[in-house]
Amino acid sequence: MKQILKHSFEAVSLLTTTNGTLDVTIIPAFDQPDWVIPSSLVLSVDDYNERTSTYTWQQQEVAVFSLLAQDMTAEKMIVLEGNTTEHRLALQTAGELRQLQVRISEVKDVEMPEQFKDKNIDKAAIAFQENVVLSYLFQTVMIGDTAYLVPDLDKIAHHLVDL
Repeated sequence: MKQILKHSFEAVSLLTTTNGTLDVTIIPAFDQPDWVIPSSLVLSVDDYNERTSTYTWQQQEVAVFSLLAQDMTAEKMIVLEGNTTEHRLALQTAGELRQLQVRISEVKDVEMPEQFKDKNIDKAAIAFQENVVLSYLFQTVMIGDTAYLVPDLDKIAHHLVDL
């Protein structure tokens, strides 16, 4: 297994100069909290209606991670920056993306809401599975009164690319 290369920048570099805020994008997800990611990682948002496991973006094949149920129609493809160009990935979703600027002090760590937990899963035995939220969950956070999922994008990208 390849070693995961970490970003060369510190997380603090994602903060803007205006009062310790973070520009984030909210991405709709099915059967889990919507995802929250730093907006600076979004390379493109394209209309795309076909279900696929790879997406061609600027003449590069990018692995796709679906945030949809099997019977849902895809609407958008969101290409995200990776640790390397080979580890870029795309998220396939439906619905509108939202942009927020939040103060770091407004983001609270919380437990995964009960309605999204699968009580039959042994946390220690979870391998990476696209349909098992706990396998790629980095943290659940609360912004305002809404819970969001912070995904482990490194884990997703390396799993999809190394397949």
